Amino acid sequence: MISPEIRAQYKTTIGIECHVQLKTTTKLFSGAGNDAREAAPNTLVNHIDFGLPGALPVLNAEAVRLASKAAFALGSQPQKFSKFDRKHYFYPDLPMGYQITQYDEPIVLGGQVEIEVDGEKKTIGITRAHLEADAGKSTHPAGKEYSLVDLNRAGTPLLEIVSEPDMHSAAEAKAYAKELYLRMKYAEVSDANLYYGNMRFDVNVSVSKTDELGTRSETKNLNSFRSVEKAIEFEANRQIELLEKGEKVVQETRGWLDDKQKTVSQRTKENADDYRYMPDPDLPPVVLDDKFIERIKADMPAMPNDYRQMLANIGIDAKTASDIVAVPETAKTVMRINAAAGADHARRVAFWLLQPQDDEAATETETTASDEALIKLSQMVADNKLSSTAAKEVLAELLKTGDDPEKIAEAKNLLQVSDEGEIIKIVDQVLAENVKAAEDVRNGEMKAIGFLVGQVMKASQGKANPALAANLIKKQLGL
Repeated sequence: MISPEIRAQYKTTIGIECHVQLKTTTKLFSGAGNDAREAAPNTLVNHIDFGLPGALPVLNAEAVRLASKAAFALGSQPQKFSKFDRKHYFYPDLPMGYQITQYDEPIVLGGQVEIEVDGEKKTIGITRAHLEADAGKSTHPAGKEYSLVDLNRAGTPLLEIVSEPDMHSAAEAKAYAKELYLRMKYAEVSDANLYYGNMRFDVNVSVSKTDELGTRSETKNLNSFRSVEKAIEFEANRQIELLEKGEKVVQETRGWLDDKQKTVSQRTKENADDYRYMPDPDLPPVVLDDKFIERIKADMPAMPNDYRQMLANIGIDAKTASDIVAVPETAKTVMRINAAAGADHARRVAFWLLQPQDDEAATETETTASDEALIKLSQMVADNKLSSTAAKEVLAELLKTGDDPEKIAEAKNLLQVSDEGEIIKIVDQVLAENVKAAEDVRNGEMKAIGFLVGQVMKASQGKANPALAANLIKKQLGL
């Protein structure tokens, strides 16, 4: 175990490569389906994915459009000229013997992502983002002497986003991964489902006592924010322990064992020369004109920071806003209601729909409630037709059924009574039965009025409007 004193002598430097699966209907260069979540192995493949001789790839135009949207989401814009290359390596799940990717002229250059850790903002630079076709998936059954290959994923369109080595703590890396997830989700370029591997993170970690970078390791295929954080913490400590013992850190690819919370060596890290990159002779360059780029820019949806600003404008604190923005459908609903009905209704609905988030990506929940129904329910609270407690009960039913909130409230017998004539009868009865409390209120002990209002609510089975009840109590006592 590394002591805090020794740990403080080393500077950790982190860069992240994030593979984002673009949500196209078909693959990057073939007509095979792109949604392999529930598909049987090797059923979403064709001659191109199998790498059969003579099979020619055809670029998916939708993948280019989505990558262009991602460029704007990353604070950059798509390059007018980019091209595809072949990256050669030999592995059973790569039937062509090379991966089609973009090497020296990618579709995105530059960009930045702003994060916040412990109240401090920091900008993480984006080096590049390039289109590439995913490889297949190898599985190694326990206790067996063979491996299995599933090529459903082979040819899936990926956008690989490469950060600058601007992060220096596991907390910063986790914050960056979460913000990248949100940007891709809000830009609608990927389903960004971590469970299904729609986003995977490769973390590069090095430690050094000087400003010169140390030898780095790369831990691949992390599919949760927590594993990004824990893998970095483990790697930094492992490398420091090696250096403190006078040993060297080896540049290598490592894997993360989530059950053991540790990384393990997989293979020696290759350099670019080892891949023998060459331009792909079967694919022409991608050339984008100004009109295309401007159209993409004009069609960009609101990004996470737009929602954070909107939530701040309606008086919602940063921590609560973070939980709201973590669920895009909730944030979008609040923004629409703010535009349609104003801040008071938007704020009330925001707190109703709020789902406190843990460290992982939020799970979207299906709802049948329309914006109009949510606004109507909020108006019923504003008009004192429903108590805040009763409104939550109505909301639960509304989110399930989408029925009219007033009908739900009536069916559940939750509507408040705001008829002065009815409530004053109950007030008179309560005052008669609680003479001492009534006298205390007359003598200026206003705390006692809360007790009397409670008795009115009890007698009315919770239907009396409490604010009206309090005013009538004061009126009847001559205050």
